[in-house]
Amino acid sequence: MHDNLPFADQQASSARDELRAELTGLTTESVNTNRPDLDTLDTLTLVREMNGEDALVPTAVGRQAPQIAAAIDGIARRFMRGGRLFYVGAGTPGRLGILDASECPPTFGTDPGLVVGLIAGGKPAILTAVENAEDDTQAAAATLTELNLTADDTVVGISASGRTPYVLGGLRFAREVGALTVSIASNDNSAIAAVADIAIDVVVGPEFVSGSTRLKSGTAQKLVLNMLTTISMIKLGKTYNGVMVDLQATNEKLQVRSELTVMTATGVDAGAARAALSAADGSVKTAIFMLATGQGREQAVAELARANGLLRVAISGSQADAS
Repeated sequence: MHDNLPFADQQASSARDELRAELTGLTTESVNTNRPDLDTLDTLTLVREMNGEDALVPTAVGRQAPQIAAAIDGIARRFMRGGRLFYVGAGTPGRLGILDASECPPTFGTDPGLVVGLIAGGKPAILTAVENAEDDTQAAAATLTELNLTADDTVVGISASGRTPYVLGGLRFAREVGALTVSIASNDNSAIAAVADIAIDVVVGPEFVSGSTRLKSGTAQKLVLNMLTTISMIKLGKTYNGVMVDLQATNEKLQVRSELTVMTATGVDAGAARAALSAADGSVKTAIFMLATGQGREQAVAELARANGLLRVAISGSQADAS
């Protein structure tokens, strides 16, 4: 078929043929043949059709609940012994990893280095596409080496197709180091699943626009990432009675939210909440402990440290000691 091409061109053409065959077999690249051409539909019908497709995503995520739970338990255990969480992705998956990582410090009061998002092509790729960056099998490993990846860390590779070379390279390196490896893909039996300790394959079916994996696949990735960090942080004691107790009040809205959180957790009025936060140097968790136990800031800090930051455990221990 390619006999008349120069040898180098024959190789390139054969590689494209192999890739074409590979992509053709992926659910994320398939076309929903039961749906008429989108350009023939009116706007309201398109909205309803797309909404109907999006509604399939939570169910698909739910089917992976055991794998997601296993990943969360592994991440939380590594957090408790000083480990970190790294997301590795290209394009939309990379951006979603960076988004989830960047929200952890203000939401849970974590160090910016605890959850880190890596994207093929580096920072420029956050806003614009960087050509061929996702095909670099060594780039993620190089960055993880610079960040001193250890066996106490977790690396989550995100790829809708499940075959992105940048992600594959990062996961393979992480396994060599001994870190926990997790894959998130939108196809069964994906290439990244084969090299991960825990495989989360959320198969959402053909995209509303064929091959546009920023749609259902991207929504599924966002839902899974929300679970990985949020539930891990719950296990680390970052919430109490369903509210955030380690949030950083970096603006007026968050300052008010801190007051509301203290009020919700303790039943005091706004004035008492503000006074407690002031005495606690702005720490919601410390303020709640002080109000719940009647102890001062120094005792609160000591008890929380003894309870590894778990507010409920600290309060229970203090009340038991008092009785």
